[in-house]
Amino acid sequence: MSQTMPPPVFLDAGEVEKHLPRASLLLPGLEAALGDFSRGPEGGVVQPVRSVLPIQKHSGFLGVMPAYSANADALTTKLVTFYEHHKDPAVPSHQATVLLFDPSNGTLRAVMDGTVITAKRTAAVSAIATKYLMPENSQVLCILGAGAQAVSHYEIFMELFSFQEVRIWNRTKENAEKFVRSVSGPVKVCSSVQEAVNGADVIVTVTMATKPILCGEWLKPGAHVNAVGASRPDWRELDDSAMMNAILYVDSREAALCESGDVILSGAKIFAELGEVVVGTKPALREKTTVFKSLGMAIEDTIAAKMIFDAWSAGS
Repeated sequence: MSQTMPPPVFLDAGEVEKHLPRASLLLPGLEAALGDFSRGPEGGVVQPVRSVLPIQKHSGFLGVMPAYSANADALTTKLVTFYEHHKDPAVPSHQATVLLFDPSNGTLRAVMDGTVITAKRTAAVSAIATKYLMPENSQVLCILGAGAQAVSHYEIFMELFSFQEVRIWNRTKENAEKFVRSVSGPVKVCSSVQEAVNGADVIVTVTMATKPILCGEWLKPGAHVNAVGASRPDWRELDDSAMMNAILYVDSREAALCESGDVILSGAKIFAELGEVVVGTKPALREKTTVFKSLGMAIEDTIAAKMIFDAWSAGS
């Protein structure tokens, strides 16, 4: 008789949050994974560029993101949907599920809510980029956008760094004010992007913009930008000046040249992958104006999902 395998466990958003209470817990694993990815085949990371299926009738997309890490011995696939919910703003624009497999035999071990994972691992990677690239003695943080990614970035940046001033801008001021009420600490709501960006040391763009909202002429020389939104080849958050007059870092060259409208449409040249900075094969030019274009990689979900499952299995 064939052996019956135990069913996969389901970890909902609450369980994921319980076993990954802070995004900063991901930093060591993610930093190692970024380095492994940029080492190429010897790093043991297998990850194709995400496959994206458009659902034109409903203005949506389905992304499929598999990855395997030999060093972490972890195998996952994330399924993520992205919809512009003009009629129902209560429905999240991004929804995700992560499937965790036993890499030794292919058995599905867990089905996890991926929305919390996505928010926290994305913010953690931005924090890694900021650690390497932000100017010395950075004091002013600017966040453009007021959704879940804005909250996750604010939380980890305030935990890890010593910003004296935080500014936020959102296309809908009501949502910016809601963001302020949802977080601890003083945050200034700005009426324009230019007001928010002017003089800021670190800028995080986590918007739904499809056309540039951030102009390079507004950036303080030596500022660092984490460009997180605009994940399609025809969408942008940063204008040509911002892209062309900064040192450009990415999570994946291949993905950036395939998926990032900020990179493709500006013609900006990629200086390095973040993982190359982590392993020391490319320098972190923090004295220059820098942009980290983050598209998000499946290996980041893999590391997060493995950590959560291990914590759940240990009963912690």
